Amino acid sequence: MRAFVTGGTGFVGSNLVAALLDRGMQVRVLRRSTSPMAALEGLDCEARVGDVLDGVDALAEAMADCDWVFHTAAISDYWRYRTQTRLYRTNVDGTRDMAAAARRAGVKRFVYTSSLAALGVPARGQLLVETDEFNIRPRKFPYGHSKHLAEAELRKEVAAGLPAVIVNPSVVIGPRDVNRIASAMLVEAQRGRLWFAAPGGTNFVSVDDVVAGHIAAAERGRVGERYILGGENLSFRAVFTAANELFGRGAPSVVLPRWVIPVAAAGVSTARTVVGPRLPIDARQMRLSLAEIYADPGKSHNELGVPFTPFRTALRSGYEWYRDNGYLDG
Repeated sequence: MRAFVTGGTGFVGSNLVAALLDRGMQVRVLRRSTSPMAALEGLDCEARVGDVLDGVDALAEAMADCDWVFHTAAISDYWRYRTQTRLYRTNVDGTRDMAAAARRAGVKRFVYTSSLAALGVPARGQLLVETDEFNIRPRKFPYGHSKHLAEAELRKEVAAGLPAVIVNPSVVIGPRDVNRIASAMLVEAQRGRLWFAAPGGTNFVSVDDVVAGHIAAAERGRVGERYILGGENLSFRAVFTAANELFGRGAPSVVLPRWVIPVAAAGVSTARTVVGPRLPIDARQMRLSLAEIYADPGKSHNELGVPFTPFRTALRSGYEWYRDNGYLDG
């Protein structure tokens, strides 16, 4: 069997490529000409230069003779851009064209990597489940909104006959986080910067479990269904404590009062007008850190048999990869 993977040079995609190769599958990766190949080093896969915005004809040709398609490519670090045009084009238009191309190519299964962010924010004390829908003003969380819109585009192709399944990972932790998304906190912990935490929290999942969920979705996921791929629901203080302990440090000494966050967010907004997107965080992220975006991944565990890896195990695995590949100081 042959699999076609977009986003294969990224975090989830590269781990997925490695797992598919371990299963004896042939793997074709769609990669942009500018994408670094560090995450695919040592993996015997075919690399096809292209972009999810190349159009339906080119994408259908690129995935010709493939049985499974995994569309993991996306822009998730939305705070690094001055405008959100590229975010929406890649995440929404790219997904629309990928799905149309896959239906034209006649693939046996299409797995779309959406996000827990597409489900919005739960009511206080509640857990997100697969039937929840995006409930935030788009400008306050453009990434989640883009994933919500992408799912809507995909469902149009499902209605037309595409055998697609949606997976919604939470915050992914583990090796090969080359773009320093969630694992950036390891660098911050090493530098002693995680001395405070926001009062909220979210769900964290091992990249190994996310990869297992993708493959299980291709094998036995129900067409048109969503599956949350999640692990532990944790406060940011608990997460930062675990990261600090890897470097011999203790828990954050301060949990910020809720009233501080809007004030700090306003300051960050002002600073970004001066220095631009080089700041590692923006006001929208800060305001979201007030919420407890917790989730129930029971459906993926029960229906797909997705395993559960403890957060600290996943974090240590990511730490060891960062240490061994020169992502940490010294």
